[in-house]
Amino acid sequence: MNDRDWRDPFRDDDDDEATRERARRRAEREARRRERRQKLADRVEKQTASREAAAEPPPHPAPEASHSPETVGSAAGAEAPEPPGAAGEEPAPARSALAAARRRMTRPRGRAGSSGRPPSNVLWRRRLLAFGLLAGAFALAVFGATTVADRLGGSGDTGEPSAAEPEPTVSVTIPEGFDRRQIAAIAEEAGLRGNYVKASRRAKGFNPGRFGADDPDSLEGFLFPATYDLPRRANVNRLVGLQLQALRDNIDQVNMRRAERGNLTEYDVLKIASMIEREVQVPKERRLVAAVIYNRLADGSPLGIDATIRYEDQNFEEPLTESRLAEPTPYNTRIHPGLPPTPIGNPGLAAIRAAANPANVDHFYYVVKPDTCGEHVFTASEQEFQEAVAEYQRRLEEEGGAPTPDDC
Repeated sequence: MNDRDWRDPFRDDDDDEATRERARRRAEREARRRERRQKLADRVEKQTASREAAAEPPPHPAPEASHSPETVGSAAGAEAPEPPGAAGEEPAPARSALAAARRRMTRPRGRAGSSGRPPSNVLWRRRLLAFGLLAGAFALAVFGATTVADRLGGSGDTGEPSAAEPEPTVSVTIPEGFDRRQIAAIAEEAGLRGNYVKASRRAKGFNPGRFGADDPDSLEGFLFPATYDLPRRANVNRLVGLQLQALRDNIDQVNMRRAERGNLTEYDVLKIASMIEREVQVPKERRLVAAVIYNRLADGSPLGIDATIRYEDQNFEEPLTESRLAEPTPYNTRIHPGLPPTPIGNPGLAAIRAAANPANVDHFYYVVKPDTCGEHVFTASEQEFQEAVAEYQRRLEEEGGAPTPDDC
């Protein structure tokens, strides 16, 4: 009895058939797994080769007598497939291809086909070269930016301070009431460059018509008095610009309703304020002088303010002669009723506020009170005014000059 004739008497034929069917299915599954692995290995191999071809220059031919283990393993896996082995065991070609693919994916890729020298050396040399180029470019950019900043900041031969050093400044103080010619002297003394009188005739971007001025000859009245910090040797145009901006900022704080009721523009208010600056030495009298001006304007009477003539003549010290007071010049407010053609100086905020909101009094006259530091006698009566004038003239003759205390 041979093996085929022998049969286990306790074993059913149906069981043998089921066992063979399970073995057949298991063999088919293993075959499909091997086929999928083989396809995966081929796909990985193709993708790796295409990436290397796209990223690197064409390979140098390898010496025929030398083969790297990785190249040989890949070739063997691609050209010599083996028959499937026992269930669950990968065929040698599939294992070789997968192993080669894994090695290519995990190690740095060098030049394909190189022999003896690891490909990673080439990659690291390229990385070091790229890093060196980037570092050099960055250093060059920093050097260039520093050079440009030094030149723009004024260091070196330009004579200007560098950006690292604080720029020297000069403080320019403009007193309230000073006119353009007086401010020009201050700007020159401060070392500012340029002609202030010329610079203050017109200014780009500033429209006097916005304040009600009808094409004035200059910016007199708009040059706000204050202390301005400027770079040393700055141009006078910069000072003019700062003054005009300060005027805009300050006049916006002034309530103009009372002036508007009297049909006065903001430019008219600046004219009145400039006369207040010249006439008043005691702050509490600002609104009283403004009231006299308003009352005379409403009555149509000449203002009789000699400061307008002094502005026209630039005479702030010498007495005015009777013949000069009789000359019908534009700024002679003893003859011409109404306001002068322009402001006679540049008023500060306090004077502007007083000019826009005068005291509610009926004063029509004022004259200097003797033995005071610039105080005035105010009255609505012409007789009282004449008496006050006579008293002042008497003390003037007695003193041989203005009857004011020495400590004023």
